[in-house]
Amino acid sequence: QVQLVESGGGLVQAGGSLRLSCAASGRTFSSYAMGWFRQAPGKEREFVATISWSGAYTYYSDSVKGRFTISRDNAKNTVYLQMNSLKPEDTAVYYCAVQRLSGTYYDIRSYDYWGQGTQVTVSS
Repeated sequence: QVQLVESGGGLVQAGGSLRLSCAASGRTFSSYAMGWFRQAPGKEREFVATISWSGAYTYYSDSVKGRFTISRDNAKNTVYLQMNSLKPEDTAVYYCAVQRLSGTYYDIRSYDYWGQGTQVTVSS
């Protein structure tokens, strides 16, 4: 069983930065890839970024590439999402998730454990 708790969300002006954290319980955290997704009001949950179990590989959606950075610290059972140059369209609830299922990294169905989410609001 894995439990995930996100933190670090908040209200920020356009152009600002936030750093999200996702703390995981369970000894198997370091065995799995982790992902960040987001869901804006009235929209489907969408892929943001993923990181391999070792941290050697990362992938991003086109909408955040070059602005967001995903990282992890397996010793602390934590994955991070550094968000820079934030835009109003980045406003959403951000979720972290564990990829334990087969499938592609950007497919929501590849992830089976989810956190409760943290709200990010970017004002113009």
